[in-house]
Amino acid sequence: MAEQSTARAIQLLQENALRKTNMRIDVLNIFLDHSETALSSQELENNLGNSDRVTLYRTLKTFEKKGIIHQAIDGSGVTKYAICQSDCTEHQHVDDHAHFHCNDCGKTLCLEQISTPKIDLPSGYEASANYIVIQGTCSQCNS
Repeated sequence: MAEQSTARAIQLLQENALRKTNMRIDVLNIFLDHSETALSSQELENNLGNSDRVTLYRTLKTFEKKGIIHQAIDGSGVTKYAICQSDCTEHQHVDDHAHFHCNDCGKTLCLEQISTPKIDLPSGYEASANYIVIQGTCSQCNS
């Protein structure tokens, strides 16, 4: 599994014309190994071990800008990121889906099958973001 993740991580970096640094490969490996779950920078730091926080932050911002990851807003107040499953690019994120936040374990999951609705706003209003967060108990905690 680790070899597949690393090969995919290197492929993603090449597709996005990014240098193949150890930090970038390691961060992508974590996202690929947790492809169903959104992760906070703290969770990434814990998985990385002894890493530089500033380099991690820059890596996350670069990946978000390139369309490799997206922010998963879950109402917890903690910024979380998830790997993009759709055809996101540097010029267009296709992350208009709902997120599920488990009140018991704190995990946040992307619900790709549930799209955020298009909202017709009154004249003069312009939306910058639209989020759907579903809170409850996940299947693991509910067992």
